[in-house]
Amino acid sequence: MRVLLAGGGTAGHINPALAIAKTIKEKEPTAQILFVGNVGGLEQRLVKNAGFEIKSISISGFKRSLSPSALVHNVKTAFRAVSASSASAKIIKDFKTDICIGTGGYVSGPVMRAAQKLKIPVIVHEQNAYPGVTTKMLSKKAEYVMLAVDEARKHFDGNINFVLTGNPIRPEILRVNKEEAKAKYKKGDKPLVLSFGGSLGARKINEGVADLIARSGKDGKYSHIHAYGQYGKWFPDLLRELGTDPDKCSNLDIREYIDNMAECMAAADVVICRCGAITLSEVQALSKPSVLIPSPNVAENHQFHNAMALVNNNAAIVIEEKDLTDKSITEAVDKLLSDKAELKKFSENAGKMAITDSNERIWAVITKVLNNK
Repeated sequence: MRVLLAGGGTAGHINPALAIAKTIKEKEPTAQILFVGNVGGLEQRLVKNAGFEIKSISISGFKRSLSPSALVHNVKTAFRAVSASSASAKIIKDFKTDICIGTGGYVSGPVMRAAQKLKIPVIVHEQNAYPGVTTKMLSKKAEYVMLAVDEARKHFDGNINFVLTGNPIRPEILRVNKEEAKAKYKKGDKPLVLSFGGSLGARKINEGVADLIARSGKDGKYSHIHAYGQYGKWFPDLLRELGTDPDKCSNLDIREYIDNMAECMAAADVVICRCGAITLSEVQALSKPSVLIPSPNVAENHQFHNAMALVNNNAAIVIEEKDLTDKSITEAVDKLLSDKAELKKFSENAGKMAITDSNERIWAVITKVLNNK
């Protein structure tokens, strides 16, 4: 079995591809796996660190602007698209590929198109509730389109073979002991709030939760774990300006990065976060009520659509950035934590949306395609 995977640009495209690759190796240890990534892309580091081989092509996206710099960029992009197509075809042939799997991002487009022209079976995996341009483009000739969220179906055209697989979920999320986590992080009967905006941090989330955390430092109403991110090192000083020294409050755990997310999320009563597809899959897997703040700076506004999938199932509250204030976050958290029946309902509904056997479903699709080859 020789499997070629392509996906890149962001961790949201790369990590699912890595999870699929690891599943394949677990199921079929003799399988040969090759990644194709963009020159200089994040995937170069992540794939190599995971122990897989990666080949590179050069590709970029078109800019929606008529400025001189955008026009120059788009001309270069057009030339890259031509060269990427031929480079992809060569990689596919040289590897003697049996099946290609795309997980999104610019790089998966030319690779999967080249495979389709060479009559190599193609499967694509869409992580978000609103599919990306690349996935929609490839879907009509793909053997299967694997969806993380069932709501994504309505955004496709044509006769397409859909399979609901969910997003691959880290094993530590599925295996964490909730009671042990709560015993470790909860302070008595105080509700525990968890908030984060990603490894780099999200200024809007940091600013939005500051008053809630400062209040908890004063009245002790909630315990709170917050990660402010690499670019949010100013955050502890902001709390001090608001009258709370996080170093002197036993109910506050304020840090740059959360490296034990499984434990922290398992212990939390409410999660405040962005709406990346993998993050929300983990929120669902652990049945967590959430206050969701979609990033507006993403393609196709897909984080908003991801959030609305939970909101429409009465599993979350969404606050768009244009409506985000310290007051709106505090009110949303107070509303959830003051109504135990509603909190339980949100938790149950989030859990019902979870797909915890995603890896098995994806493996079933791969073997079905190869058996029918």
